[in-house]
Amino acid sequence: MKARQPRYVAVNQALDAVSPTGFLGDSGPAGRRFKSCHPDSTFKIPSASAPKGFFICTAVSIFMTLKRMDNVLIVVDDLEAVKAFFIELGLKLEGQTTVEGPLVSQLIGLENVRATLAMMRTPDGQGIELDKFHTPSAIRFGPVDAPVNTLGIRRVMFAVDDLDAVVTRLRAHGAELIGQMQYENTYRLAYIRGPEGIIVALAEQFG
Repeated sequence: MKARQPRYVAVNQALDAVSPTGFLGDSGPAGRRFKSCHPDSTFKIPSASAPKGFFICTAVSIFMTLKRMDNVLIVVDDLEAVKAFFIELGLKLEGQTTVEGPLVSQLIGLENVRATLAMMRTPDGQGIELDKFHTPSAIRFGPVDAPVNTLGIRRVMFAVDDLDAVVTRLRAHGAELIGQMQYENTYRLAYIRGPEGIIVALAEQFG
């Protein structure tokens, strides 16, 4: 990210409007920003190098650099079983390929990598990447049916239209219903354990 050059603005250009970006330091009136500074810059009381009676716009940009969450990776042993589970849930297989070679090894920090990747997508475009490692072999920590309070990423939640119908489909596919509840008159929630201990949560909103 290219930083902008600092630029000075006169004290009398301060505005009284509160802004979510860029506030004066302790020695200035809290909540004021400068109309001559870029709206996406943060501001500070300057050092002695600034002219007397002037403040400085810092070169720190808070432009949005995060565009979206594209996908979450789940390493699996039985790729076909896990793919079938997520397809039954309602995701679609976007594509599948096998990757290997020095560039892949360099990216993920493992040697002699060969893996099959399957990208699953929800109807709104969120992704779950399923990886089956051929070399090196995958490493498992703890039991397959680890409880929800096990450290690490434990579940992915999906919004559904008909929770009962989805639970019935997944259980017929071999999934285990961990539990369910209703939150006031707002949501119904359920936790499902699928193949290889993968936990998904389902949320049905009322109204």
